[in-house]
Amino acid sequence: MPSSTINPTRMELTRLKGRLKTAQRGHKLLKDKRDELMKQFMDVVRENRALRKRVEEELMRAHSSFTVASALMSPEILEQSLLYPKQSVELDMTFQNVMSVDVPQYRFHTKSQDPGEVYPYGFAQTSGELDDAVDALSRVFQDMLKLAEIEKTSQLLAEEIEKTRRRVNALEYVKIPQMQENIKYITMKLDENERANTIRLMKVKDMLLKEAIEERREETLRATMESE
Repeated sequence: MPSSTINPTRMELTRLKGRLKTAQRGHKLLKDKRDELMKQFMDVVRENRALRKRVEEELMRAHSSFTVASALMSPEILEQSLLYPKQSVELDMTFQNVMSVDVPQYRFHTKSQDPGEVYPYGFAQTSGELDDAVDALSRVFQDMLKLAEIEKTSQLLAEEIEKTRRRVNALEYVKIPQMQENIKYITMKLDENERANTIRLMKVKDMLLKEAIEERREETLRATMESE
């Protein structure tokens, strides 16, 4: 149904046609954006699945080594060994624009590049399994950080896909059909007004023609009477 407040004029018709063109162009661009977002999202989901599997395997390996170390070492020595870490980490976060979505990128830097700094204890009273556990945890940290980055990226992309999908549907099923209906309504009204004007002009022409015929008849009659 056309809007009840629409003004059926040629100016309004021109304005609506311009808006319809813009809406159709925007609808195509949004559909392209949605499709590209879906492609990016599926790539991120596949990467997320593979990385999560690797992180879980590495964490299970670290947990197994730590469980064995806990069984071989006393709780006091184990707690004392891990009480004061030697290595420190700085985390930096930047953003990358992916299809107008700012997704995070995490980078971390260790205070020392020496791989031996990861062990905050001496090796005299500790077991080799604790070394394996600490080493596994230090290696899995980078993957865990990447996993956090990918999961946040997938969340942001999913939200943007949903927003874009709603906009596409609003244009496709509401705005564009409404404008097309209004254009059709105005065109019909203008055609109807044009036909009405044509009919009025024809009636006026007929009336003028009749008046002219009556005048000519009266003049002829008057001239005949004067000649007699």
